[in-house]
Amino acid sequence: MTESEKYMTEALAEAEKALAAGEVPIGAVMVRNGKIIARGHNLRNTDKNPLRHAEIDVIDAAAKIVGDWRLEDCVLYVTVEPCPMCAGAIVQARIPRVVFGTRNSKAGCAGSVLDVLNEPRLNHQVAVEEGVLQPQCSEIMKRFFKRFRKNANAAPLTENQ
Repeated sequence: MTESEKYMTEALAEAEKALAAGEVPIGAVMVRNGKIIARGHNLRNTDKNPLRHAEIDVIDAAAKIVGDWRLEDCVLYVTVEPCPMCAGAIVQARIPRVVFGTRNSKAGCAGSVLDVLNEPRLNHQVAVEEGVLQPQCSEIMKRFFKRFRKNANAAPLTENQ
């Protein structure tokens, strides 16, 4: 198992927590000096807060642990390609490297829709490694959306049910 696979496995464990809570199953871990210093998963629905993405929570926790907003010696591992908000936070935090599992064709900002992480007009660019444990990262998303569609198509409950 590679180092990237080791940490992506930890991010997948966080994604499983999100799935169990009925959240979009995205998990993330922040690694510094070979140790996980922060971990998190989506809590947007749970907290009714659009900012509670896995990456945002992990960046926030890591900054508190490091004692600086600059996370220049950290690596972020996330199961799904970051969205515009998270990609912006990654750039702002000066994270040098992001590793993600599967692409996000609807909102990915590491090359799928936009490439915020490598926009040359911004003051920081991010090295990106993609496709780490891609089948597992994709599969958990498919499980969630299959369940979501099934519940969305279910007939509404009546008083007699």
